[in-house]
Amino acid sequence: MKSKVEIKAYLQNNDYHKVKLAVVDIDGVLRGKVVSQDKFLTILEGGMGFCAVVFGWDMEDKSYDNVDVTGWHTGYPDFDARVDHGTLRNIPWENGLPFFLADFSDAEGKGLEVCPRSLLKRIRKKAKDQGLLPRFAQEFEWFNFETTPDRFHKEEPGHSKPMTPGMFGYSILRSSLKSPFFNDLFDLCHQFGVPLEGLHTETGPGVYEAAIKYGDILAAADRATLFKTCVKEIAYRHAIMATFMAKWSDHLPGNGGHVHQSLWSPDGKKNLFYEKDQSISELMKQYMAGQLHCLPYILPMVAPTINSYKRLVEGAWAPTTLTWAYDNRTTALRVLKGRENSTRLETRVVGSDVNPYLAMAACLASGLYGIQNKLRLEQPATVGNGYKDFSNGSLPGNLEEATAQMKKSEISRELFGEVFVDHFCKTREWECREFHASVTDWERKRYFEII
Repeated sequence: MKSKVEIKAYLQNNDYHKVKLAVVDIDGVLRGKVVSQDKFLTILEGGMGFCAVVFGWDMEDKSYDNVDVTGWHTGYPDFDARVDHGTLRNIPWENGLPFFLADFSDAEGKGLEVCPRSLLKRIRKKAKDQGLLPRFAQEFEWFNFETTPDRFHKEEPGHSKPMTPGMFGYSILRSSLKSPFFNDLFDLCHQFGVPLEGLHTETGPGVYEAAIKYGDILAAADRATLFKTCVKEIAYRHAIMATFMAKWSDHLPGNGGHVHQSLWSPDGKKNLFYEKDQSISELMKQYMAGQLHCLPYILPMVAPTINSYKRLVEGAWAPTTLTWAYDNRTTALRVLKGRENSTRLETRVVGSDVNPYLAMAACLASGLYGIQNKLRLEQPATVGNGYKDFSNGSLPGNLEEATAQMKKSEISRELFGEVFVDHFCKTREWECREFHASVTDWERKRYFEII
């Protein structure tokens, strides 16, 4: 159902009087509104204005003082936005309320340069123009707590009660302990058009992991973005709060958001990463060489917060070195080879705190860079512990360092454009400033009495 006529008939025939719309900001946060059916039908015909403030403030709604695209200096006007007809879903936990995603583009279809969804569409088109069909998927780990927003804001940070106790990775027992929540996650996500391939407990108190079904890269990013909000909304209904922070506790593993990737022929019938005899193709090797070459210059797109870098530490199931290997969970890139329909690349640097549109755009664009420049994967596959393999260098160790590298990089500007890189890097610099201006619990515990 993609035509305006079909959508109009669907809404009217099913007596839907209202519709929910959402766009995605630079941090991957869904921002939206509910509109009447009449209002939606006018939007469907001519687009809408959506307040530019969604690119002028951070995730706490604090206005940036360092970006150019919008701000007090522009008066926060509306930006043109268009509903994507193909994103229609019904929200099962809101009585089937129709839902659509929109992105920022004009009547001619030109996307706003700082819009994450528009950026991914541009990178996707570049791949398709080269005869490459990108199919992606994302998997997420996240922690669940027995609390509510009201209680959480009254509690001391970090003291919320995990939903279940103990370290129970892949536990059938622990997944049965909160089975109504567990089953709602699987079933309601499926009904909402975010199908899961798997859902299980991970190692840590109250932590789950879900693998989302793969598909076209844009659909995959839509599913991944909506999944994070689905989890949080479904959790609310069970008096639970979910967090996709990259590192919730310094004593526990972090939350990965690994991205799985493959490139296919235009008709979708041939996996171009696959080679006979269960090997990998030269195209895949070039793609991997591109990612390893570009990762230091685009890292904030897959590790976007101060907290992201607390996850990227040795021995914590997250990579720290620019490495690759076959089926090795200590390296940045993990190659999964085998049958044609399953041969793929897993980029393990990505954390659960990412904006999926930016993470997937970064993975695809850097891989295409390797193909375009015919980069050779000269670095041998790591055997054993990837944390100890420094043959190709290491990742930047914090957001400030990573942002500085991205900001001055010619590669990042070639991949994503001057306007996006300037805006995105300024938002990451703001994030660093906000952190440096805050007094943390660590400082209070360390210095309050003894100094």
